[in-house]
Amino acid sequence: MTGPRRSREPKHPLDCHERALRLLAVRPRSRRELETRLRRAGFDESEVVDELVRLERVGLVDDEAFAKAFAEHQVGIRGAGRRAVVSSLAAKGVDRRTIDRTLEDLGGDEEGRALELARVRARRFLEVRPDLAYSRVTSFLLRRGYPPDVARRAASRALDLDASDT
Repeated sequence: MTGPRRSREPKHPLDCHERALRLLAVRPRSRRELETRLRRAGFDESEVVDELVRLERVGLVDDEAFAKAFAEHQVGIRGAGRRAVVSSLAAKGVDRRTIDRTLEDLGGDEEGRALELARVRARRFLEVRPDLAYSRVTSFLLRRGYPPDVARRAASRALDLDASDT
């Protein structure tokens, strides 16, 4: 027998506002991330929407600022490529227009970042066969979100290989 759907009791004794603030204290979150976490905690939809509006009004939830800070961290600290940043932001619920604006503002030389990262990584493979070192550095750059052609060129340059070595 199925009856009207009842909202679940929150798993956590805090109210929605307190729960949201605690989540934001851990790290910045996109609107969708916060909404998902609050809904999963058992708060009903109207309460969550009201709380998100309240937090947006005071600037604690701002997808533009979140996307910019996240992208700068991914590129500057982790050395991520644009594809990885796009994928991560999309997974966090940031809309495509915001992602595109963020990447426009980010700019930078992806080829140069890939080469710098490849040079650091290549130091680990000084005693490894050139073809194996090339494969490992290229794979590393691909996992970081660099396009295949950029990864291959950066790996070749970092390992001082010419086309016949790869």
